[in-house]
Amino acid sequence: MHIDFLYFEDCPSHDVALARLREVLAEEQVTAAITVIKVETEQEAVANRFVGSPTIRIEGEDIDPPPADMPYVLACRAYRRPDDGRITPLPTASVIRKAVRAHKKETSP
Repeated sequence: MHIDFLYFEDCPSHDVALARLREVLAEEQVTAAITVIKVETEQEAVANRFVGSPTIRIEGEDIDPPPADMPYVLACRAYRRPDDGRITPLPTASVIRKAVRAHKKETSP
């Protein structure tokens, strides 16, 4: 399993998000390569299809797919909590876990 973790330095939630991702992987007993990508320019945002910080992709698939018309920009990302619908700057552990488990099933023999 390969994971890309993309972030924009001006968004303060990226450190917590990366720690949360690593924690979920450990809980799920998944060994995965995590490529950490710092997005610094609008051009890099477009090249990386970056819709905000933090963005986590497993095997190239966003763990919380944004709308198709979402622009690629240097910005902080907002996530909707699945339990109560509130907005948060971080993907919840449950959203990360769901994506990890889905990809675990795809790669199981």
